[in-house]
Amino acid sequence: MTDTEKTPVVPLPPALARPLAAIGAVFTIASTFMSWTWTSEFPGDLTVYGYPAGLQVITLVCAAIALVYALAGYGVRGLDRLNPSGSNNTLALFALGTFAVVWFTVIAIAVDLGGLVNVDPGGFVAAVAALVLAAGALGLPLDRRTAASLEQPSWAARPVLGVCYRALRVLRLTKPAYPRRAAATALAERLAITVGTALALVVFTYGIGIDNDASETFIGYLLALVFGAWALVNAGLLDRYAAVSARHKGFAAALAFAAAVIFPFTQSDDHNANIGANILIFATVALGLNIVVGLTGLLDLGYVAFLGVGAYAAALVSGSEYSRFSGVQFPFWAAALTGMAASLVFGVLIGAPTLRLRGDYLAIVTLGFGEIFRITVNNLDGDSGPNITRGPNGITQIPDLDILGFNLGEAHDIGGFTLGRFANYLFLMLIVTAIVVLVFTRAADSRIGRSWIAIREDETAATAMGINGFRVKLIAFALGASLAGLAGTVMAHVNYSVNPQPYQFAGAAPPNSAFLLAAVVLGGMGTVSGPLLGASVLYLVPEKLQFLQNYELLAFGVALILLMRFRPEGIIANRRRQLEFHETGQLDVPEQKTLTGEPAVTKAGA
Repeated sequence: MTDTEKTPVVPLPPALARPLAAIGAVFTIASTFMSWTWTSEFPGDLTVYGYPAGLQVITLVCAAIALVYALAGYGVRGLDRLNPSGSNNTLALFALGTFAVVWFTVIAIAVDLGGLVNVDPGGFVAAVAALVLAAGALGLPLDRRTAASLEQPSWAARPVLGVCYRALRVLRLTKPAYPRRAAATALAERLAITVGTALALVVFTYGIGIDNDASETFIGYLLALVFGAWALVNAGLLDRYAAVSARHKGFAAALAFAAAVIFPFTQSDDHNANIGANILIFATVALGLNIVVGLTGLLDLGYVAFLGVGAYAAALVSGSEYSRFSGVQFPFWAAALTGMAASLVFGVLIGAPTLRLRGDYLAIVTLGFGEIFRITVNNLDGDSGPNITRGPNGITQIPDLDILGFNLGEAHDIGGFTLGRFANYLFLMLIVTAIVVLVFTRAADSRIGRSWIAIREDETAATAMGINGFRVKLIAFALGASLAGLAGTVMAHVNYSVNPQPYQFAGAAPPNSAFLLAAVVLGGMGTVSGPLLGASVLYLVPEKLQFLQNYELLAFGVALILLMRFRPEGIIANRRRQLEFHETGQLDVPEQKTLTGEPAVTKAGA
């Protein structure tokens, strides 16, 4: 890791900058207990004294974290472990996040209600205090240092793990003997994973619970989330948490699944469960596309067609009176196999003659396939072609699933909680997603998975090493198509109907091929959690910010441009791809040397 010159943005004496930041954080926290506006017409009701709400809660959390990092700079025992990198950038980013949320709120109040006269004294106190906090944090020496090497023992530099280790030592559960120390370290790491998963569930639940008409609150939530994640990356906590999770993959996956199961019980509105079910549907499809794009390196611009094939196949055998085969009603397992088989067949039929193409030519062919599918199902209406799909009207009134006597369309009481229709489908999609994740991980770690990666890196070299490129790519294409078909069978029942309109390259709302591709690229190609996160962000943001629905493609474009500029490997980076996109020093990779000990010549230095 290379050191860089530390320079403050705001010229302040170092002895004054940190106290100024701490004072600003304290006053910002105090301001959240004051009234920011006189009317409850502004989303969140910021009129109550002594009870923060809406954007005040977000400000309170950001300012409190900024205060903790300000105090950590004084060497307060235990707090220094929150910042393993030792950089002041972490405090600066939390301070900027607090400043952004507060000033956005004040400006939004003035714009929505018609002038600064609608801002109460509490709002002005918050604005000034946040400005002082930001100025003090930016007056500290800032640098570009990243997290320390992931090869260091994780328990030694992680706050939760350090505290847990000391607690276990007090309880005489750890001895100098290595096995007991290793057991204590493993226990502390699992506790850290549990805490991290719980915090992630709280953050996601708060965000999805924001009303759709409270777009100002959700924008503040996004600002805090972006600056907070950026700050934690600079602190090194996220990278170290990822390293710990990688050492306990099974435990981390089980906790993530458990958190998803708990989520419906935290919601009083079944609409939020509907959002969760749709996110899982599109995330599952994105995982299938990740096999094709992320692992194999094939650019597929018509992948949404396989989702449509599975949805239509399931709808035709669903027992709907509008189905061409209205007298046929398969049980769910048979309908799921039918959807997967139909998508698999179409994947092989399309892939066999086209996968000998490469690059842009393959992308154009897959784009054509997606449009051909949409036009075909639109014309199978009995007039332009045989009556199979009922054309633009689609197949409607698809009945709810009944699995082992459990009707997913009815509300059920479990432990005093009432779970509605969409919560039932959310649980079903959790099982489907778990299956898809298992298939993805097992395939990626297998011999065929390594062949996919070899094809992605250099198909000519892989072929020269004996890999049958065409067969390997066809398997990836067929497997990805079948996983999309599986998700399509559930989507048909969740939406009660299927029609051709959503299955296009780009549209105002998902699913469409551009949405799925953006989810994979944004989240991180070649990873499991990347497409899940990408699909969640790209579905949740337009859902909560209704005014963005007419500008969705513009928002996608801006997001991808920013991502390619600042983090081309995606939000959750695959380690191999991260090494491809960054210089050696930025990732703590040892400098490469020749056999004689001299520095190796790189492309940049050649």
